[in-house]
Amino acid sequence: MEMKQPMMMENSNPSSAPESEELWENGLLIGGGSGAPQEGDKGLAGEKFNSAIGQVSNGYPSSPQSPGEGGTVGAPSCPRTLVVQQTSSDNPRETWSKKVDFLLSVIGYAVDLGNVWRFPYICYQNGGGAFLLPYTLMALFGGVPLFYMELALGQYHRSGCISIWKNICPIFKGIGFAICIIALYIAFYYNTIMAWALYYLLFSFRSPLPWTSCTNKWNTVNCTNYLSADNVTWTPNSISPAQEFYMRQVLQVHRSPGLHDLGPVSWQLALCLLLIFTVVYFSIWKGVKTSGKVVWVTATFPYIVLLVLLIRGATLPGAWRGVVYYLRPDWSKLLNTSVWIDAAAQIFFSLGPGFGVLLAFSSYNPFHNNCYKDALVTSSINCLTSFMSGFVIFTVLGYMAEKRNLNVSEVAKDAGPSLLFIIYAEAIANMPAATFFAIIFFLMIITLGLDSTFAGLEGVITAVLDEFPQVLAKRREWFVLGLVCVCYLGALSTLTCGGAFVVKLFEEYATGPAVITVVFLEVIAVSWFYGMSRFCSNVEMMLGFKPGWYWRICWVAICPIFLMFIICSFLFFPPELKMFDYAYPPWTTALGYCIGVSSFICVPAYMVYHLITIPGTFKQVRNPLTTHSAWGHFR
Repeated sequence: MEMKQPMMMENSNPSSAPESEELWENGLLIGGGSGAPQEGDKGLAGEKFNSAIGQVSNGYPSSPQSPGEGGTVGAPSCPRTLVVQQTSSDNPRETWSKKVDFLLSVIGYAVDLGNVWRFPYICYQNGGGAFLLPYTLMALFGGVPLFYMELALGQYHRSGCISIWKNICPIFKGIGFAICIIALYIAFYYNTIMAWALYYLLFSFRSPLPWTSCTNKWNTVNCTNYLSADNVTWTPNSISPAQEFYMRQVLQVHRSPGLHDLGPVSWQLALCLLLIFTVVYFSIWKGVKTSGKVVWVTATFPYIVLLVLLIRGATLPGAWRGVVYYLRPDWSKLLNTSVWIDAAAQIFFSLGPGFGVLLAFSSYNPFHNNCYKDALVTSSINCLTSFMSGFVIFTVLGYMAEKRNLNVSEVAKDAGPSLLFIIYAEAIANMPAATFFAIIFFLMIITLGLDSTFAGLEGVITAVLDEFPQVLAKRREWFVLGLVCVCYLGALSTLTCGGAFVVKLFEEYATGPAVITVVFLEVIAVSWFYGMSRFCSNVEMMLGFKPGWYWRICWVAICPIFLMFIICSFLFFPPELKMFDYAYPPWTTALGYCIGVSSFICVPAYMVYHLITIPGTFKQVRNPLTTHSAWGHFR
């Protein structure tokens, strides 16, 4: 199959011979008028054409040139025509079947479990409605510009997070390898949360729901079913049936004293996780053609459920108490540095730049797709979803506070998965039609997680297949199967009785600091080494207009400061790990940092490797103006 880029006509200017040679790397240069190759140049043309085979991938230039760059053939007044065509028998790069497939995939990736449990908790903890001010500012000047940059990079270079660096700044190629390792770490623990939700879903078909009573084999003497009768008093030692079901039946944390002794693997959770990964495999094994269809269900179903739960929650007694607690502004909180740190971290992890997913997804777009509009639409939907999720959660928390005769703050003290699997599960169990609401709620949790897993693994798959196309291009199904098996085996430690402690450690230390540091280096490499003028020319070539000064200032200065702010806050104020009654010992902090460094170490390691293996003297290599292959385009 032959695929051609749209022909580009423009007036050319005289340039040097080395610049002219760059044009041959991307295809055939045919001058207009008398600028056609002369007879004496046929040998050179054939040599250049043959050398270009393998450098042109899937019918697209590996590094398309922006107008006004590159060399010329013929007189300055003659137009030039750059024809890029597929020069090998490889299949063209896969593309999305429809534009909406791409949008749903990006929305499904960005809108994940964190939008449902983390944003509402962070919001009320940091001043309620007042938190929306720092959150919006961090989104405008940090999160959305990074989101836009990654979509544009992936769409222009049409490469995954590893091979893209050969066109930007090869010495930073270790960033791509670090991203892949971080994605594996996330897959080790993130899918375990879906296994918990699947376990709940299977029990949801029982009537009554098993977390509504204290007569089960896993219950203790402290179990207090305060909703069963009016004369039951809630004491400090009381434990709800939902909490005991979560801790003693699902997690079984009472059988593990801590990280030093995790206990046996739960076979029930192991089977649930196996089913989750089976669904993941058959959703992504054929590429975006199949995953783009699956997201029509997994990306839209959560919104239907959220709307149903919002309507139901708004009709519960005491719902208004939760909403007031959620949105009541406490402007004095804005003077606290931690509020701004939380806002920056929340918007970053919510939009998700730096995980290789946006690069991978946008690389399957048509070259002239309007990624600018895509960035604005998808990031806005993500932020609005987080805000709406707060109402879904806090209307129920207000209802629970009303039932317990407590303040909302005492009910809403749980964050993370506990907010969903204890508080919300208990509230659903005491609603009319509890079985129906339990089923759709835990299905929503599973679909929210599946979207993010599809995206995270697709980022790794695209990166590796683009880096090793000769070996893996025709063996995608087998590679995906091997990757899924590795993820499943890596997740076994999270399926033990102390697996919840492992999940918390991975979440806080193994991924967060490493990925923020990686994105910081990515922004520096693109803005300062690759060059902002060149990057803006790339965007203009795709969209027909250059990014404005707002975007350029964000990319060059504000985004690096934004990321450095988060990194420094983590180093100076590391999170205090505590889960249930277990306080993490000091050695676990060192372990967490070691896991995080194990991925980031790829960046300096590859720099050293690149400097050692690249031909030329060190003086030539360290000068980006004389060694193009070492440093990419430096402007």
